[in-house]
Formats: sequence, C-alpha cells, structure tokens
Amino acid sequence: MKKLLTLSAVALASSLMVAAPTAQAGYTTTKYPTLLVHGILGFKNFWGADYFYQVPSTLQADGGKVHVATVSAVGSNELRGEQLIKEMQDLKAIYGYSKFNLIGHSQGSPTSRYAAAVRPDLVASVTSVNGVNKGSRVADVVRKVAPAGTVTEAVLKTVGDGLAGFLTFVYGTPTLDQSSINALNSLTTPGLTTFNSKYPAGVPSACGEGAYSQNYTKNGVTHKVNYYSWGGVSVLTNVLDPLDAGIGLLSSAFLFSGEKNDGLVGECSQRLGKVVRSNYWNNHLDAINGFFGIVNLFETNPKTIYRAHANRLQTAGL
Repeated sequence: MKKLLTLSAVALASSLMVAAPTAQAGYTTTKYPTLLVHGILGFKNFWGADYFYQVPSTLQADGGKVHVATVSAVGSNELRGEQLIKEMQDLKAIYGYSKFNLIGHSQGSPTSRYAAAVRPDLVASVTSVNGVNKGSRVADVVRKVAPAGTVTEAVLKTVGDGLAGFLTFVYGTPTLDQSSINALNSLTTPGLTTFNSKYPAGVPSACGEGAYSQNYTKNGVTHKVNYYSWGGVSVLTNVLDPLDAGIGLLSSAFLFSGEKNDGLVGECSQRLGKVVRSNYWNNHLDAINGFFGIVNLFETNPKTIYRAHANRLQTAGL
C-alpha cells in the first residue's frame, strides 16, 4: 500500500511538471490581445482556480496581453456572443485596444464565431479549442432523453440552471442570464446546423479544413478575420484525474458511431479554419489544462500548445 501511494505521488508530480513550457521573452507577444472564452458551465475563476488553468499566466509570462471573458455559464451561442461583444467593447474603452484574438473552448468557439460575424471590426482572429462547431453527440443524446415539454427536461433545466446560478454567484456575476435548455439546443447537431447556416465562416464542408479567413464589410470598411482550430481524440488520459471518469461516461454517446472524439465532441466537429492539429491525445478538459494541470503525460502539454499558438498569431501579424 505504501509503495502504491508513493508511485501515485510520483505520477501526480510528473503530471504537474512534465513538458512544462520554457520561458522565452516576447514569444507570446501579439499585436492584438488574447481574449479567452469558456465553454458551457464554464467560469472565469472559481475559488482561485482558472477555467483555463494557468494558461493566462503562461501567456503573460512571455509578453502576451491576456483577458478572460465573462459570459453566461449556460445560454445560447447568440446570447453568449452578445455578452462577449460587450466585453470587447468594455476592454476597448478601458485599455484602448482595437481588436482581439478570440480563443474559445467548447461552446466558446461558436460564441466567438458569432461575435466575429456580428462585430468583425473588433476581432482579428477566432481560434476553436475542442470546439463544438458542428454539434455534439452528447448533446444530441441528452436532447433525446429529455424531449421538449417533458418532466425529464424540467428536471434537467432545474439542475442545469441551479448549477450555473451557483457558479455565477461564486465568481460574482449573478446578473448574467442563464438557460441550460437554450445551451443544450445550441450544442445539438440540428442547433449547430442552423447556426452554421447563418454564420458559416471557417466551417469545413466535410471533415477537413475550412476557409482560413473571412472578409466582412461593416459600415463600408472591410475587416479580415482569421480562423484556426485544434482538438483532441482521447478520453481517459490520466488515472489520477478525477474528472476522467465523467468524461468516459459521456463518451458512451459515441459508442456505436466509430467517431474519434474527446469525450464530448467528435473530431470533425472540432475542426475550424486552419487546423493546427485535431488529434492531440487529450480529452475535452485536458484542452484547458484541467483538472489542475493533471493531463496526459505522453502528449504535448496544453500550456505549450497555447504558447505555440500565440507565437503563430504573432508571426501572422495578429
């Protein structure tokens, strides 16, 4: 038993230290600041823990200007997108920024895509991280189990809205609108199909790459927005991660599809614009360096992926 505990402690330490990014002054400095956008049931900071665990500080250490958006924990893509637009406007007024590089995880991707389409004058790039760009089989299954107007849906709404309310109360934004049912509908395949018909920029027609950029005209001025993505195709990645069990349970939605996935989102749905890589051996939460940095020991550290992307944006003049 003592030997087992010792091995577990060594493994945990390795999870937190292996492949840690190497500091390099100016490496993550970009022309436009980075604005990180969380996914469903996400938060900015929860009792001292970042949603994007240690990602902001990692990018800032090498010169990056980084902010984390405050949007509804549960809500439609459009609702969250409007909140994101307001946040960009506020940051612009305070700091004098002209545009932003949006990096959205999970539902943060369609949230960012909406904001870019509506206010391209505020957005330089959109990056999808394990994003739900064509729908999630998990959301599809939940919607089938809890059809509209049923008791099951009512229970789901009560639990989802209650959890979102608790999260927003803890991190100090209780006034944000919350709707778990609208969030669910927005993440289903039919929901994203409708969304993509209105905001198609960067979305691949098949399981490939989408347009690398889109020119939008607003008030007679043309604005170019660049699109990027990366994603993962693993479910159980670290025996010490207590959240892997939940990810594994959710991944059962893909059981008979044969589709590679990160536990919540299929590989093809994660693709947007220029695909950096869609097959990292990471699950849906590893993509944000959670749980507390306990991720796959044998894959590129998530913080390294974010740093490399910031440098990619720097090279692109963004």
